[in-house]
Amino acid sequence: QVQLVESGGGLVQPGGSLRLSCVASGFTFSNYAMNWYRRQAPGKERELVASISSIAGSTRYADSVKGRFTIFRDNAKNTVYLQMNSLKPEDTAVYYCNARSGYGNNYWGQGTQVTVSS
Repeated sequence: QVQLVESGGGLVQPGGSLRLSCVASGFTFSNYAMNWYRRQAPGKERELVASISSIAGSTRYADSVKGRFTIFRDNAKNTVYLQMNSLKPEDTAVYYCNARSGYGNNYWGQGTQVTVSS
């Protein structure tokens, strides 16, 4: 059974850092592009924050996080990470891990809350 389990969220002061992790199981992790999304308020659409491809490991970022966030993956551990530095209050959101294949498979984690506040 497919599972994506996020961890690493919490409360942090502006300017601080957090590292989110997402451990995958139930599918061939290395064949999937991995993404981090966030939802900043209930009812708001999820926003794509960062992506990393399956093979080459190429990355893309939303303009709002470029230079502050880094996505990387460890295929041996079936894990994708999101290193978040210089956090701002507007980064407050529920962050979701997503796995997507070229064949249309699309999986989601349950989300982890990140709150940036003094």
